[in-house]
Amino acid sequence: MSRIAVADIGTNSTRLLIADVEDGRVTDEAHRRTRVTRLGAGVDRDGTLREDARERVFETLTEYRALINDAGVDKAVAVLTSAVRDAGNGREFAAVVKDRFHMEPHVLVGEEEARLTFLGATSERDPHDTRPTLVIDIGGGSTELVIGTGREMSFHVSTQAGVVRQTERHLDHDPPTESGLDDLAHDVRAIISDAVPGEQRTAVQHGIAVAGTATSLAAIAQRLEPYDSDKVHGYLLRAEERDRILSELASMPLRERRQIRGLDPSRAPTIVAGVVILTEVMGLFGLERIEISEHDILRGAALEFAA
Repeated sequence: MSRIAVADIGTNSTRLLIADVEDGRVTDEAHRRTRVTRLGAGVDRDGTLREDARERVFETLTEYRALINDAGVDKAVAVLTSAVRDAGNGREFAAVVKDRFHMEPHVLVGEEEARLTFLGATSERDPHDTRPTLVIDIGGGSTELVIGTGREMSFHVSTQAGVVRQTERHLDHDPPTESGLDDLAHDVRAIISDAVPGEQRTAVQHGIAVAGTATSLAAIAQRLEPYDSDKVHGYLLRAEERDRILSELASMPLRERRQIRGLDPSRAPTIVAGVVILTEVMGLFGLERIEISEHDILRGAALEFAA
């Protein structure tokens, strides 16, 4: 058995998983933490990681490092995705993660991110399930779309449609205007349809959504307070339920969205864009419902790097 710590340093959040891995399976999750740090704020416009955003991540990693030290891990790694990949000072940031926090950094290219996401999402599914399945990972700077059967990935693409990026581009009013929401939806629809061939979209028979937008929707739908991962994992979100939540969230100002039961207040600024992205993806793939999963790139990275 190996105990591994994985920090996922994304565009919108910094997350931690400390897990025991044995014989290619996660046998126990000792710790799981999430904090919205918005590392990618301004990257789409300026091309660099801002100092205040970097410090939010470093403060969070300081807390995570203390947990890691107490947990007796065999290995600690950090996976860094869209914001670090796109930023001019991304390599410098990764070096600080290694030197200050003693985590081996892995700046993932799109194919690696897709493979680890698919691995995590399908790691405990029936390997004999032959339905072509789409895994959707809506992040802050990008949305990963991965298609495969069983546990084998056959198609993937990383698109520039993330919740921070799309919020900064289109939602500059509070609450969002109808024209802003329409522009956002049109932008995302064009990005996804250009990135995924029609034959790939029509072949998909099942969908799994991972990461913060998806899990937030499952929590909102069930009015979970406090958050309950057992009730979120495996929840089937219907299109009409998603549309009702989007209408509610988009009609209220930010201060009211922060009070929504089931929604982490720190996700309130970007949740509307996230739901619009999910809506467009489900529509383009013809999915009337989506399975929500807690198993994502963190679990995939734990399986990958524990060996």
